[in-house]
Amino acid sequence: MAGEARCPARRSWYTVGLASLFRRFFRYLRPYRSLMAAAYATMLAHTAALVIIPVFVRWIVDRGIIAGDRTVLIHSVIALAALAAARALFGFLHGRLAEVAAQRLAYDLRNELFLRLGVVEIAFIERMETGQILQRAIQDVERIRFVVSKALLRVMDAVLLFAGTLAFMLAMNPVLGAASLIPVPFLAVQAFIFGRRQRPLATRLQEQLGVMTSALEQNLQGARLVKAFAQEQRETVRFQRQVDRWFVISALNTKLKAIHTPLLSLIANLGLVVVVGIGGLMVVRGESLGLLVAFTTYLTQLFAPVRRVGAMLPMTVQGLASAERVAEILDAPAAIPDAPGARPLPRGRGEVRFRDVSFAFGGEGQPEALTDIDLTITAGSRLAVIGATGSGKTTLISLLLRLHDPTRGAIEIDGIDLRGVTLASLRSQIGVVLQDTVLFAATIGENIAFGRPGAAMAEIQAAAEAAQIRRFIEGLPRGYDTPVGERGVTLSGGQKQRIAIARALLTDPRILILDDATSSVDARTEGRILSALRHSAGRRTSIVIAQRASTCRDADAVVVLEEGRIAGYGTHQELLSGSKLYAAVFASAGTGAPSPAAAGGDGDGHLTPAAAHAVRTSRR
Repeated sequence: MAGEARCPARRSWYTVGLASLFRRFFRYLRPYRSLMAAAYATMLAHTAALVIIPVFVRWIVDRGIIAGDRTVLIHSVIALAALAAARALFGFLHGRLAEVAAQRLAYDLRNELFLRLGVVEIAFIERMETGQILQRAIQDVERIRFVVSKALLRVMDAVLLFAGTLAFMLAMNPVLGAASLIPVPFLAVQAFIFGRRQRPLATRLQEQLGVMTSALEQNLQGARLVKAFAQEQRETVRFQRQVDRWFVISALNTKLKAIHTPLLSLIANLGLVVVVGIGGLMVVRGESLGLLVAFTTYLTQLFAPVRRVGAMLPMTVQGLASAERVAEILDAPAAIPDAPGARPLPRGRGEVRFRDVSFAFGGEGQPEALTDIDLTITAGSRLAVIGATGSGKTTLISLLLRLHDPTRGAIEIDGIDLRGVTLASLRSQIGVVLQDTVLFAATIGENIAFGRPGAAMAEIQAAAEAAQIRRFIEGLPRGYDTPVGERGVTLSGGQKQRIAIARALLTDPRILILDDATSSVDARTEGRILSALRHSAGRRTSIVIAQRASTCRDADAVVVLEEGRIAGYGTHQELLSGSKLYAAVFASAGTGAPSPAAAGGDGDGHLTPAAAHAVRTSRR
């Protein structure tokens, strides 16, 4: 159940570096520039306090302790305490301000990601595992938040502290100041080597976390299936295999860090040894002890920024990998956009017209899923669409919803080309009930009112009545306030389908699409649902993907699709006598009566595999 598919054609952020990361994501901080300005100001004050403190230390040693001047010692210690308190205050302020701005950045970025997922092509979401999307929206955004806001602030703080400390050291004693710089190139080289080795590991680690998240999410959704087939042990082994892969990558990453951090400390400490040695000789020759004390303090501050940047490097590398993964979603091709100047679709009668429509996934030159579809669906009528798997039924309704645009031809509603209207106005007038029913982890009432959140209870009850689910709902202890569980796991398939039908009816669509929407209910309940729908036939156009004989008999017209083409059109009776393809499915064994069992049905009106095979072979 756990996959490892990766999305293709990702643009590598590694080749463009840290600057591109900032250019891409720094814009999320622009609304909070005042917060960041205050954070930088308090950071400067904090850094200035750090740089000045060793000067006071030297003053205390030379003018207070060695000279034996108690007054100077007391005043210097008081000043040093005040400076330390100011440093602590500025440190708190700049940390607090930076964190507020960073959290707001993450808030805005997650919202944009969610909005983007709502407009990208369906194919992009379908080929990306749910766990990968969750990983990018949560953990990857956190890493970007840290790098773009806090890591940048800390790097700037480290650079300023290094420059200020070095300037004071060179001013105090150029020889010791120059000696202090000896370890810096070695620290920089080590940081570069570490970053180059750790970067691919960071990417692999994040991708493997996404795979693990997907595996866990899929097993939670399919928990009943796993138990039904007694595959708990097998799925545990599969998940353990993914955990083992993550462990190997994580161990390599940890090993690299374990080598890098102590090595940086070793290089810095060797530099301290050099400075103490040279400074000690200077003190022996007459230089003040306060200078050596101040220099050792400064030396700690000089190497601390370098070590801090080294510590930021792994996080920055992970941030670069996260930026690549998040940018893949933000840069994903959008679904069909509104055309320039698109206008809202007027609420008309609901007549649908397919004018010589052809469609191929991938555009011209690719195999066509639909070819030369010329079809008019009269306003207020019910059209049944029947065909074998792969005949183009789902593609037909996808084009009507403008999930795709035709490769050739046009689709019109009330004479208006769909390409000239806004998507929101189009889809607000179409209600859809799919065979694979999706319910949200909310109450039954909230699921029914999903398309109209402000609907009155009376309207919700009327929709439930039309969908033949009201009696069941009102018989529950909590009625419409009953939670359905994630993906409606507390309900049967038929109950979920009827709630989905009620959800579609509540929006009062001009056009209602039922994609085998009664497959999980018994024939009697289906009859009641279709009867309720017939009461609104005069004001609503219905398109039904049919799998039962009763659906075709009750429709005003039936379309038979075969390999993307219209192979038959007419009423049920007309097609029985005029279409060999239709008759191959619904003709009785000798009587001509469209009995489901005799016509290749399963006794409940569903087509058997043999009957479906007849659709494909009757013309051969």
